[in-house]
Amino acid sequence: MLKKFALALALLFGLAVAFHIRADITVEDLKPTYAPPPSQFLLLDEMEVHFRDEGTGPALVLLHGTGASLHTWDGWAEALTDSFRVIRLDLPGFGLTGPHPLHDYQIDTYVHFLCRFLEKRGVERFHLAGNSLGGQIAWTYVLHHPEQVDKLILLDPAGYPGNRGLPLIFRMGQTPGLNTMLRHVTPRFLIERNLRDVYANDVLVTPELVDRYYALALRQGNRDAFIARTQVVQEDRFAQLGQITQPTLLLWGEQDTWIPASDAAHFVDKLPNATLITYPNVGHVPMEELPKQTAADARRFLRMASERG
Repeated sequence: MLKKFALALALLFGLAVAFHIRADITVEDLKPTYAPPPSQFLLLDEMEVHFRDEGTGPALVLLHGTGASLHTWDGWAEALTDSFRVIRLDLPGFGLTGPHPLHDYQIDTYVHFLCRFLEKRGVERFHLAGNSLGGQIAWTYVLHHPEQVDKLILLDPAGYPGNRGLPLIFRMGQTPGLNTMLRHVTPRFLIERNLRDVYANDVLVTPELVDRYYALALRQGNRDAFIARTQVVQEDRFAQLGQITQPTLLLWGEQDTWIPASDAAHFVDKLPNATLITYPNVGHVPMEELPKQTAADARRFLRMASERG
């Protein structure tokens, strides 16, 4: 592992010479491609928050993971807006929303931001789903505001304090000197490699997918935000999961190399009302690799939970 990291370090330094510096891309230049209708923007805490609010029915709020955007939920939005009001947004530091004005990427800051965003949208009660970082924000949100959330869906969520190596891109963000270079030298193939790490099926890593992740990574301020995010020291609240009584659905890719499926057992053990579904040959982002199946499982869970309620 150390050898791979040293090789990556040498490679990136070589790229500083071999590739020209990648300039930031302005939000206005990105909007025509990545924010057509039904995209909207809402001014909150000095940020122009990019979001989509579609469909009718019970509200379902969707939170993406590190380096992603609201587009990660395209398949779910297409499948579920017939029965749910699907609300998804670019979290601070990512997508078109861009960096937090105070460069604060603590989980509690995300929870406070989400609470204020939903207040502005007039959303008082809702189902909440999140992937990876978004999953950790989601279950922490329930700890802070249990009265607002009816059901919880966690897809490969972060937050279990196991001892494991960080993904390469995170270690790059934490390494002095190397992270300075990442602010300026961001080759497209590095983004493609990252996507191949989180996807189990490489066939699904299309040029269009890489283009989107790459363009949004270059959004003005997002590279600085990513580096700041990798250096946040998180408070361990995993033991508090037992306080969450909401029906909870855990969806996990069995080939996740970022947050292994073995973590699912720890979540099931802590959550008093949890159901687990795992997917073979699926990686870290099940809603992208298997959108129809995961959305169908989410729909079934939300309907069953409603009937029990």
